[in-house]
Amino acid sequence: MTGTTLLGRVDAVVIGTSAGGVEALGEILPALPAVCVPIVVVLHLPRDQRSLLPEIFQSRCAAAVCEAEDKQPLEAGKVYFAPPNYHLLIDDGPQLALSADDLVNFSRPSIDVLFESAIDVYGERLAAILLTGANQDGAAGLAAVAGAGGIAIVQDPAEAQVSTMVESALARTSDVLVLRLAAIAQVMQTLDAGGPS
Repeated sequence: MTGTTLLGRVDAVVIGTSAGGVEALGEILPALPAVCVPIVVVLHLPRDQRSLLPEIFQSRCAAAVCEAEDKQPLEAGKVYFAPPNYHLLIDDGPQLALSADDLVNFSRPSIDVLFESAIDVYGERLAAILLTGANQDGAAGLAAVAGAGGIAIVQDPAEAQVSTMVESALARTSDVLVLRLAAIAQVMQTLDAGGPS
């Protein structure tokens, strides 16, 4: 499957990453068109520090970038980052929800929590991307996205700064696209919210 075949198939994208994630996101998020489908990102962060991700990425992206808020509607042309120390979920609406429930895979926010909640809303119209990271968070969620008929993408482990996360996902399911960051960036270019459906 090439990036262009994703055009029109996707209503939202969820992205998960951990160690090395700022650098990896820096290669793919700037490729987004200004009016992209909603993009929701979990990047593992220290739970006791304020996130600087919106400030880091806003000047580099054509799409609007913000920190997710509870009950915030999902809109085209926006990238939403999970705030520190909260799980980020997608609810009917679609809208975002924040939760202070227990850690999942030693993480809050958890990639699995985001991916699995997004399936309930978007089903096969969801794309999930798992990037570099140092634990197994996201492996179960990515397998669930693939099982629901959505599009599951992992960064090539040979390129990942820390390959544990993507290797764990590949051990759970083979129904994924394994792409280098340059190819994932090409996929991001196809995510115009005004594209054919």
